Amino acid sequence: MFANYLIGLREGLEASLIVGILVAYVVKAGHSRRLGAIWAGTGIAIALSLGFGWALTATSSSLSEEAEHAFAGIMSVLAVALVTWMVFWMRRTAREMRGELHGRLDKALLSGGIALGLVAFVAVVREGLETALFLWAATSASEGTTAALGGALLGIATAVVIGWLVYRGAVRMNLATFFTWTGAALIVVAAGVLAYGVRDLQEAGWLPGGESYAFDVSGTIDEDGPIGTILGGFLHFDPITTWLQAIVWVVYLVVTLAVYFRPQRPAAPVPANTSAPSLVSPPSA
Repeated sequence: MFANYLIGLREGLEASLIVGILVAYVVKAGHSRRLGAIWAGTGIAIALSLGFGWALTATSSSLSEEAEHAFAGIMSVLAVALVTWMVFWMRRTAREMRGELHGRLDKALLSGGIALGLVAFVAVVREGLETALFLWAATSASEGTTAALGGALLGIATAVVIGWLVYRGAVRMNLATFFTWTGAALIVVAAGVLAYGVRDLQEAGWLPGGESYAFDVSGTIDEDGPIGTILGGFLHFDPITTWLQAIVWVVYLVVTLAVYFRPQRPAAPVPANTSAPSLVSPPSA
């Protein structure tokens, strides 16, 4: 449940902040009458994301057992790939999010309401589709579907409240710090989802080593007990883990976190004997 709460919180906050920035900018620009276009674009994006989640669930439930494992494995790998790209992208651009959206809005305001709605739709639907896919993959990797979905909805609700407070100016948040550390936590969650995806592909016969176990602690750790619930909810820990699962989990986690926390390269200094070109013509002699 906690892992899905984290997913809902992070993705929901990103989307709510985007909408808040759009609304605040349009209001301050004196175009409040065009807010309907933003809400329409946001609503369509949410509906499309929900439909995408429903389609994933319906598709997987209509497949044979082997095909269902293959589908779940492929979707898990795809979800991890998208989330990994997203956390790196957000860590790099969190500071410039407001300026980037303002640049898009300046152009959209000149084009009318439809363009504004399109900006809101594109900004929100990307987060929505990523969230639906990753939540579906994470929920498929857990036993308690109801608890997992409840955690995700609670995270999204928390994100909406925080986004509203930020919009109202009641909370000052360092977005770069927030997205950096929640991104790191999501990488840990993604490692577990990837390991479950590998296991699904093994059970589908697409990957070897399905009977070669690194460890089996099912007799020691009860999946429904407190420890099993915590490990399964956040790390998607599998008491019966194959060697391939364990290797993929370790390699992904170590390599991705090492790259993620690698110091950012500072901008190259300008040589002392080189001056920036001037836009002002020098006075004539």
